[in-house]
Amino acid sequence: MQTTSQYPDLRLRRGKEASLERFHPWVFSGALTAMPTDVEEGQVVRVLAADGRVMGVGHFQIGSIAVRILSFSDRIIDADFYYQALLQAWTLRKALRLRRDDNTAFRLVHGEGDFLPGLVVDIYGDTAVVQAHSPGMHFARQIIAEALTRLPDLGVVNVYYKSETTLPYKARLDPVNDYLIGHSDTNIAIENGLKFNIDWLRGQKTGFFVDQRDNRALLEQYSRGRRVLNMFCYTGGFSVYAMRGGATQVDSVDSSAKAVALTEANIRLNFGDDPRHHAYAEDAFKYLDSVGDNAYDLMVLDPPAFAKHRDALRNALRGYQKLNAAGLRRIAPGGILFTFSCSQAVDRRDFRLAVFSAAAQTGRRVRILHQLTQPADHPINIYHPEGEYLKGLILYVE
Repeated sequence: MQTTSQYPDLRLRRGKEASLERFHPWVFSGALTAMPTDVEEGQVVRVLAADGRVMGVGHFQIGSIAVRILSFSDRIIDADFYYQALLQAWTLRKALRLRRDDNTAFRLVHGEGDFLPGLVVDIYGDTAVVQAHSPGMHFARQIIAEALTRLPDLGVVNVYYKSETTLPYKARLDPVNDYLIGHSDTNIAIENGLKFNIDWLRGQKTGFFVDQRDNRALLEQYSRGRRVLNMFCYTGGFSVYAMRGGATQVDSVDSSAKAVALTEANIRLNFGDDPRHHAYAEDAFKYLDSVGDNAYDLMVLDPPAFAKHRDALRNALRGYQKLNAAGLRRIAPGGILFTFSCSQAVDRRDFRLAVFSAAAQTGRRVRILHQLTQPADHPINIYHPEGEYLKGLILYVE
C-alpha cells in the first residue's frame, strides 16, 4: 500500500504553520526552513510543521509560491484523487444547471476555487480545454484528461491542452498545445441560447471569456433602444447579447483585427448581416477621442488585465481612471456604463476608488446600480480571498 512517506518532506519555519491551519492553499518560499535542492518542479511533497506534523500535501515549484496544497490531509495524490476532485467540481456545476440544451459553455475547474490550485478546465460542448498554471498540473495532464472523459453525464470526448503561455517559463517545460484525447473540427458552443465560435487553438485564455456570462445577460436587459459601444470586444460576447436585447446600434472595438473578425463572425452566426452592428480595429483611447459626445447610451469597458502583479498596481489604477474618465465624458445623459477590472492585483476597493476618481474628474453625476463579480462556476475558496479577481460596476450617468 502506498503512503505519503514516499514524498519529499519540506519543513516550515517555527510559527509559519498558521496559514495552513486556516486552510490557505499556498506555502511561500520564505516560510520554509530551506528551499530543497533535490526536489524537482512539479513533484508532490509533504509540508511539515516545525514539530513534525503533516500540514498538507501539494505540488512543489521554484518561486515565491513554493507549494500549492492539494490536500490538507496526509494522502496520496493519484488518479483517484484527481477523479474525485473533478467529480466534486462537476457536482457543483450540475447543481448550478450550467449544462443545458441552451448552455454548453462553462468553467468546470477554477483552480483554488475548486481545491485544485494550478488547474483550469473550461467546457465547450463535448470538448474540455485544460490549462495548467503550475508544473505539477502539467505533469498530471494526461491523468486529468482521462478522468474528464469518465465523469458521468458530462459528455466530454475531446480534451485539448492549452498551456504554452500559462506555465512559468523558468520551469523550462516546453509545453505543446495539442489534443490529449480525441479531436474536434466543431468549435461552436452555446451560451444562454446564443452561439459562439470558440477558438481554443489560437484564441486568448481557453478561447472564450466564460466568466462574463452572467454580466452579459444583465447587459442584455439594459440594451433595448440603446446605442451600444463594446470596447475591448474580443469575441464580441457583450455585442451579441446587446443585439438580442434590442439595441438600435452596436459598435464593437478592439485593437486586434483578429478579435474584430471573431466578433463579426459571432454576429453573423446569430443574426446574419444585421446592419445594426459595426466593428472597428482601433486603439480604445483613440476611438473614444474620435467619437462625439453623447454618441452612445450604453458602454462596456472590459479591458485586459492592467496589472498582472502588485508591483504594477499604481500604473494600473491610473489606467482604469483614465479609461473610465474617457468613457464617462462621451456617454449620453441617462447612459449606462458597464466597467470591469479582471486584474487580481486590483481589489474591489481600489477599483471603485479609480472609477470614483474618474467620475469626479468629469464632474458628472454618477450612481452605482450594480456591483458585479465572477459567476458561480468561478467560485472563490473562502480560505483563499485572492481568488476574487473580476470586479465590475454598472453606473447610471446623468
